[in-house]
Amino acid sequence: VRDVATGWSGGSRGDSTSHRPWKEKILEILAEIQAPLSLLMLRLCNWALLKLLNRLFLGVQLHRGQLEMVLRAARMPNVPLVFLSTHKSPLDGLLLTFLLFSQGLGVPRVTVGSQACSPRLRALLARLGAIFLPSRMEQAPSDQEEGLLGAVLAAYVEEVLRSRQPLLIFLEEPPIALRLSAPAQQWLAMVYRAVRDGAVPDVLLVPVGIAYDVIP
Repeated sequence: VRDVATGWSGGSRGDSTSHRPWKEKILEILAEIQAPLSLLMLRLCNWALLKLLNRLFLGVQLHRGQLEMVLRAARMPNVPLVFLSTHKSPLDGLLLTFLLFSQGLGVPRVTVGSQACSPRLRALLARLGAIFLPSRMEQAPSDQEEGLLGAVLAAYVEEVLRSRQPLLIFLEEPPIALRLSAPAQQWLAMVYRAVRDGAVPDVLLVPVGIAYDVIP
């Protein structure tokens, strides 16, 4: 990030004044990607989601064999988990987070693509573990902006994996398409880059998914 930002700011390394604009830019990018997790919001959402599930569905079944596979993967030492899932409904992210959290697997960082959502909903989801692609990555940024955005995003994903926070990537966006969505390609490229560059020795890709009798 420092190398890219130094080139972006004109190559001056020693002048703190020249460093200030790109430091502010980096903080803006990070603020777009993530927010600190809120334990209070997680507990409230956990309670509210139980109420919602009871009203919305006749029942929710958890496949014990698949759960045991996920728990076995989580017990592997020093290997970060990357959950890969199809995306069938807007509830998938909340449901999978709720199920993984309820099984003691921690709160996954859930990747969110280009779905339009209000600023308030975006702020709430960020507090619950969602991470977003910077909006300018989807708007054909300039070469300088793209270089800085990519460097910050790559560093962020490396840190998530290095700290062994579970990462949940949806492979497409609703309505379901039979190909990887553009956001999924970008997130997977960041994971691949982290392994390729040696930021983490390996990652464990764990398929997870939700099936509905009727998609809400």
